[in-house]
Amino acid sequence: MTDTLRIDKWLWAARFFKTRSLAAQSVGGGKVQVNGARAKPSRPVKVGDLLAIHKDGFEFCITVLALSERRGSATVAQTLYQESESSVQRREALSEQHRLAAASAPRPHTKPDKKARRQLRGLKW
Repeated sequence: MTDTLRIDKWLWAARFFKTRSLAAQSVGGGKVQVNGARAKPSRPVKVGDLLAIHKDGFEFCITVLALSERRGSATVAQTLYQESESSVQRREALSEQHRLAAASAPRPHTKPDKKARRQLRGLKW
């Protein structure tokens, strides 16, 4: 096994992204930082590196524990990294805020009819 691995390949193997191309786009777009610095998809990552991953409005602060070129099951993927306790707490708090905001927003029981759609469109403009 090697000492380093491309970051896009590692993110895919650790199941942060569904495909390697999505991981590469995210890294290239500045959504992933390695040891506090912006990275390119080909940047090598090694054991002990600190990663900050911004995905879907959430931020994951993790430490790389192991490298894997192959994508395994979710239980295997979770052994590749360790998320910091503060990161877990921030994500849970943000998730709770999202849940409460969705619960407080009114939702219609049925699809709006033509008249209701016109009224909604009138409110938006």
